[in-house]
Amino acid sequence: MTAVEVATASVLAPNYHPLPVTLVEGHGSWVTDDEGRRYLDLLSGYSALNFGHRHPVLTAAAHAQIDKLTLTSRAFDHELLEPFAARLAALVGPLVAGPPMVLPMNTGAEAVETAIKAARKWGYDVKGVPDERATIIVADGNFHGRTTTIVSFSTDPDARRGFGPYTPGFRVVPYGDAQALADAIDETTVAVLLEPIQGEQGVVVPPDSYLPAVRALCTEHDVLFIADEIQSGLGRTGTTLASELWGVRPDLVTLGKALGGGVLPVSAVVGRADVLGVLTAGTHGSTFGGNPLACAVGLAVIGLLETGELQARATTLGLEWGARLDGLVDAGLLASSRRVGLWAGLDVTAPLTGRQLCERLLARGVLAKDTHGSTIRLAPPLTISSEDLDLATDRLTDALR
Repeated sequence: MTAVEVATASVLAPNYHPLPVTLVEGHGSWVTDDEGRRYLDLLSGYSALNFGHRHPVLTAAAHAQIDKLTLTSRAFDHELLEPFAARLAALVGPLVAGPPMVLPMNTGAEAVETAIKAARKWGYDVKGVPDERATIIVADGNFHGRTTTIVSFSTDPDARRGFGPYTPGFRVVPYGDAQALADAIDETTVAVLLEPIQGEQGVVVPPDSYLPAVRALCTEHDVLFIADEIQSGLGRTGTTLASELWGVRPDLVTLGKALGGGVLPVSAVVGRADVLGVLTAGTHGSTFGGNPLACAVGLAVIGLLETGELQARATTLGLEWGARLDGLVDAGLLASSRRVGLWAGLDVTAPLTGRQLCERLLARGVLAKDTHGSTIRLAPPLTISSEDLDLATDRLTDALR
């Protein structure tokens, strides 16, 4: 390559196919591109931006901590680690089965990997599963991350193909089918890992009887129920956790995305102390997990959720928004829609594709993202005004027409 070719060629690995827009600034529900054009953000960083861009409480917490201490590694304690764990346990602990413990990590995939490791070790040390025999049941259509272990049980060819040999120890059953799950449980089963609502699949909501049945089966067979709430958790569904919608308390919950407030990656596993307690010094760790900056932002996020106002707001706005989205289906402009809180999956009618609809929305100043060809996901910030949500829906209607 010549020097000119090197200067003009992208050196960025092509693992994403982004829409043709370059963003430079964001505030609340709005972002601005490098040409000064403004857009309503209805993706919210796949729910990492539940509180919008540059929420003043979150940025203030980050700025203050940057001027004090950003990283110690877990070789040393710092003054925010225990308070962060205690506040997160107080927020989420009543929603899990048993006295809670918190293990902070960084990314969502790390939280899922942590839950898998804890479940396996609990299976060997406590349940008595023979060594190297532990199995975990997962659902088809799942999305739990992109590490080698996680893609080993993915049913998405794009995520899985070409990355073998695959990690053993997982059984895939149909999502929403409690009988299939029951049939898959045997003496080697240590956990069931599910998204209460499948986000990447297009906001797929299970039958109302499903999660209670999963919980009952796990209790009956002494199997851990792990709920992946990385996208669905922390207010998105109008509740702190989506599993609350069905009155279900998982044994372990994985959290991420919104826990970092759109400022930096923060994740955690919250759940039964007798399960997470099987991890001892040296058996698991992370240099950045629970770092001071992450804890400062995470504490500010928890503060925003503790009052319940944002969860209630997501419920109220979501009901009004859902009526408008259902109207688009009734008018024949959409094939179908699914919505929980301020989270929606919309299926377009052929020959229109999800990508084409997102491009039409981009031209109208709205950001959204397609998935699985014919579906788009919408996840407005929980802080969006009703006027901006109406404006975005007006533009969606125009794009569909």
